[in-house]
Amino acid sequence: MDFRELKDRVFAAGQSAGLEELEVYATRTKNLHVAVFEGAVDDYRASLEQGVGLRARWAGRIGYAYVEKLDDDSVEYLVAGAKAAAQINESADEVEFHAGSGSYPQVSCFSQELAGVSPEELVAFCLDLERAALAADKRVAKVNRVLTGYEETEVYIANTRGLEQGFASNAAYGYVSALAKQDGQVKAGSKFLVERDWSKFNAARLAGEAAAEAVSLLGASSVPSGNYRILLRSDVARQLLATFVPVFSAEAVQKGLSLLKGKLDAEIASPLVTLVDDPLLEQGVGSVPFDGEGVASRRKQVIAAGRLVTYLHNLKTARKDGVESTGNASRPSFKSPVGIAPTNFFIEPGEQGFSDLTSALGDGLVIIDVQGTHSGANPVSGDFSLGAYGYLVEGGRVVRPVEQITIAGNFFRLLESVEAVGSDLEFGSLGGRGNMGSPSLIISSLAVAGV
Repeated sequence: MDFRELKDRVFAAGQSAGLEELEVYATRTKNLHVAVFEGAVDDYRASLEQGVGLRARWAGRIGYAYVEKLDDDSVEYLVAGAKAAAQINESADEVEFHAGSGSYPQVSCFSQELAGVSPEELVAFCLDLERAALAADKRVAKVNRVLTGYEETEVYIANTRGLEQGFASNAAYGYVSALAKQDGQVKAGSKFLVERDWSKFNAARLAGEAAAEAVSLLGASSVPSGNYRILLRSDVARQLLATFVPVFSAEAVQKGLSLLKGKLDAEIASPLVTLVDDPLLEQGVGSVPFDGEGVASRRKQVIAAGRLVTYLHNLKTARKDGVESTGNASRPSFKSPVGIAPTNFFIEPGEQGFSDLTSALGDGLVIIDVQGTHSGANPVSGDFSLGAYGYLVEGGRVVRPVEQITIAGNFFRLLESVEAVGSDLEFGSLGGRGNMGSPSLIISSLAVAGV
């Protein structure tokens, strides 16, 4: 039974059972994950997960249930489960079922060429990554982690108000971590890539960047504690953005869990900062034609030249604030309740390359990695204290690698302290919080704990 046939049966059974409104949300996800170690496949996993979730209104309340099988028994289970859940739901929140948008954008979120990449090609790429990293530099003693994979997802939503939409998306990823050794010191360098364009999966380039980073950190030592001008490399800036992305959710604002409450139209960042959520981004891994409630996707500025323009809304939060949904309802799978998340979420790039930013930094630190974002960062207050490493810069030139330091600050003040924005916009891994992107950023000052 396919999604549409199950939908027809569920709607008929639900209406017979007295359910007032019904909505099905179905997903089918195919995954292939490969890891290699010392020239052999170390892990090979293929999976297929599919199912249907049902939201339904009964006696003015909303109930939810889901199934993983698409058969006749599932129809009865969904209807009975959603009705039972509605009977015990004490929430007073108004839940709106979307009748459909006037039109839906054409979005490039599925690559037929990528879908044609065979499992054998994925394995071969993974093996090539390991070989290339080992060959990149004689100081690379080991490649401790190499993996690649492919994910393909089909999404379908329909309700009794007339909404019926679907789309498919896919992406591939690759990761390599190399260990360089010299004079008893071991340093790691890594590189991650997630793309929909298979031609960008160049094993020699990806492995070479990871190996070069590992080698560049050999001989690292700490620096004296103090306040430093900081250049956050694009991947670190992206990681910080991902850590604090919940503060832009209207749900967090309404619950008092974001310091951005009451800040609409206020200056909250440097005028150099424009933060965008773009579900229509060409080849963006987070691109979608509609959100988890069927609202048509649209590009929007969240911060425009430092000014907070909007929060991210789904239908429920938009109703509370008396505004339109921004199309950011999130349902990662058929099992998920409706939440809020960005799509392709990024700081717009500037015009200076990374080397130009290093020169402009003058005296300071380049930070190329941080650790402890789960425990060392508070998304509500914006405070963070994170282990870090990178390079010491003097007179606009890198003089040596740096380790055993901690950077501390506040995300909101960091946004205000941006002095330059690079041209090197890069996106990272796609997760439940969206596809994050950022160029490198110069921050006027951060506290650094060293020696």
